Amino acid sequence: MQPLLIGLDIDGTVVHEDDSLAPRVLEAVRAVVDAGHVVVLATGRSQATTESTAVRLGIEPSHLVSANGALVLQRRGDAYEQVHVETFDPSEALTAISAVLPKGSYMVEDPSGHRRYTNGMVDWNLDDAEMVPFEGLLAQPAMRVVVMSPDHEVDEFLEIVESLGLHKVSYAIGFSSWLDIAPDGVNKATGLERVAEALEIPRDRIVVVGDGRNDIDMFRWVAEGGGRAVAMGQAPDEVKQAATDVTAAVEDDGLALVLEELLVRA
Repeated sequence: MQPLLIGLDIDGTVVHEDDSLAPRVLEAVRAVVDAGHVVVLATGRSQATTESTAVRLGIEPSHLVSANGALVLQRRGDAYEQVHVETFDPSEALTAISAVLPKGSYMVEDPSGHRRYTNGMVDWNLDDAEMVPFEGLLAQPAMRVVVMSPDHEVDEFLEIVESLGLHKVSYAIGFSSWLDIAPDGVNKATGLERVAEALEIPRDRIVVVGDGRNDIDMFRWVAEGGGRAVAMGQAPDEVKQAATDVTAAVEDDGLALVLEELLVRA
């Protein structure tokens, strides 16, 4: 059997909004691994929380893609090592955004995984993170920048960000009013492509599942190569439009349905 490379977003795909993991999804993920397929988590999360999700799933992937593709990890022995890191100078983008979103909250993750944030960051795991004044975010290269603006609806926030014409960075808008910024040209697709090349798995043997706007590039890259890109049922319309298939929502174990079908096909 030729193994599939199965790239899985975490939030809204593997886990629910409250970070809980459905037993059926857990069983399905383990089953495809036991069947010989390669599961890779591809997420905007930090290295630590990506690794901890793999532990919760009871799997030891050969690779992980974190920080929306800016960080690619490879398992060597009992630990993961950084095999590719992308960074950028966040000062220009942060300064431009803060000028139009003065009440926004900000977080920067550096190549070591250390996160610095300003007051007001909510609904984020800030364990081992450091709260700093806004100026404290500008000095170091970043793998990832997060901007939150609770005062704005998603569409309004998107319009504001689009109007800035951010250059030299790539960005995606989340379900709530938050923005994820990565180095220019870096996204989950570029990270997963590095993994596929290392494992010598062609795109037509890749299946990806996700639910967010930061999955669109990954969906398009896989679909263009003859692979399968599956959007979760609760995904925004533009995410579904970039996919080749749509499954049920995360609350209805949509990921498990996809993985169980793969096992039947095999």
